[in-house]
Amino acid sequence: MATLVAIGYPDQGTADQARKTVQQLESELIVQADQVASISRDLEGKYHVHTTHGGASASGGAIWGSFWGLLFGLLFFVPFGHLGEKGIDKAFQEQVRDYVKPGTSALFMVIEQATPDKAVAALEQYGGTVIRTSLSEEDTKKLQDALNPEKAGAAS
Repeated sequence: MATLVAIGYPDQGTADQARKTVQQLESELIVQADQVASISRDLEGKYHVHTTHGGASASGGAIWGSFWGLLFGLLFFVPFGHLGEKGIDKAFQEQVRDYVKPGTSALFMVIEQATPDKAVAALEQYGGTVIRTSLSEEDTKKLQDALNPEKAGAAS
């Protein structure tokens, strides 16, 4: 089963920098480039989406483009309703909406394996807050601690 991870950043540009890092390192990572997207919100409140469409075929890129379009549409543009309730977990929608305010950004990754250690290692330079993930609570804490080691040490 794939894991959806959303990591929030307190500025507009970091999520896209992290997305580009994943793209550059995809040959070493367990994340494929067409499974990574970032969204930022400028100070005027406008959303800016950046996706990476790699992969073996144009149809694969189109499928992931549609996935990100649906996900971001449900999260930010379509109010809670029939499709949103059935398609995406309501708590996930609320957490992401609450975090991505004007002047912030978020990175979204679909990870095919349950232990995204290499992806975390590549992204820990950016810090960030795990907004929501389908990882277990223990794995989510490990991911958050890796992204913010100074906070993890202070909490111990």
